[in-house]
Amino acid sequence: MKLRLKRSRQGGISFIGLLFVVGVLACLVILGAQAFPTVVEYQAILKAVQKASEGNTVPEVKMIFEKAAAIDDITSVSGKDLIISKDGDQVVVKFAYTREIHMFGPAYLLLKYAGQSKKTR
Repeated sequence: MKLRLKRSRQGGISFIGLLFVVGVLACLVILGAQAFPTVVEYQAILKAVQKASEGNTVPEVKMIFEKAAAIDDITSVSGKDLIISKDGDQVVVKFAYTREIHMFGPAYLLLKYAGQSKKTR
């Protein structure tokens, strides 16, 4: 008695499919690499705003922020862009800005960032 082996069709991805997947992943990695520094800068701005909210007057808050911005190399927001208000006896510092990342041709990735200082008490 002969044993007949059944031929099964192999499953998997074709070479063209693999190239497509690799191309899409490469584009996502490139965009992520360009967006990552903006996220790091946003975190630095949040930290500087939190530190600046310890000031009591508007000029003092702006001065504290400018010093922190110089240390952390913050270029997207300056002291004059801050919105400073009081909530009871707390100083609240808010900011908002956008960053554009050129993708290709006429296409841009627009990132909108906004934040405020947290209450400390």
